[in-house]
Amino acid sequence: MVSVHDVMPETLPRVERLLALLEAERVYPVTLLVIPGGAWDRTALARLRQWQQRGHELAGHGWHHRVGRYGGWYHRLHARLISRDVAEHLALDAEGIGALISRCHAWFGDQGLDAPELYVPPAWAMGRIARSALAELPFERYEYLSGVLSAESGLFAPVPMLGYEADTAARARAVRLWNRINRSRARARGWLRIGIHPQDLELRLAESLRQDLRGYRHHSRYAALTERRPDHDEGDGAGVTENVR
Repeated sequence: MVSVHDVMPETLPRVERLLALLEAERVYPVTLLVIPGGAWDRTALARLRQWQQRGHELAGHGWHHRVGRYGGWYHRLHARLISRDVAEHLALDAEGIGALISRCHAWFGDQGLDAPELYVPPAWAMGRIARSALAELPFERYEYLSGVLSAESGLFAPVPMLGYEADTAARARAVRLWNRINRSRARARGWLRIGIHPQDLELRLAESLRQDLRGYRHHSRYAALTERRPDHDEGDGAGVTENVR
């Protein structure tokens, strides 16, 4: 499963470049993580509709994808080590997170786009909301760093993730190690997620990204994970889900 993060008006040229690369590598379908709270004009919205019409899936990805304030020491530590200033859920309580997620979902319909099924919190930081509470919210699936939750059934699919967002030497070393571990885990599980950010082709792991795109030839939508049941294990990762309630 391949996703492109941080789709917003100012990143659309880079997203176009990424989609051209993915199409050249025959990577399809792609899930595009859309940030609604930007300055979306008619031209930018038309591009989203075109991508959706081409079969790519749109998903919700926060609202502004940045924080106006920090929500305590954990949020500050998370920002310093992992997320910088994008983990907006961590500044909110459960009610605020639920309101942000609902607002995000409603935006797509307001713009004449198909309703998304997947929500991915910025930096995969869901914050202080229980997984069981997500069943009351409009998205069908929620992605965490460790996997994907089906909100209605409570089934959680733990799936390895590869990333490439490394703009410093230290981050490049850490992400290379992370990816090496998760490639090994993916061989055992049969499933893998590749998360791409708009600037990744300009950063230190660009060639690693290209190699990984060439290395995996069977692509899937996120829905395939949580549609399968643990008692239907076919030996190819179908038994990856577990009930977390």
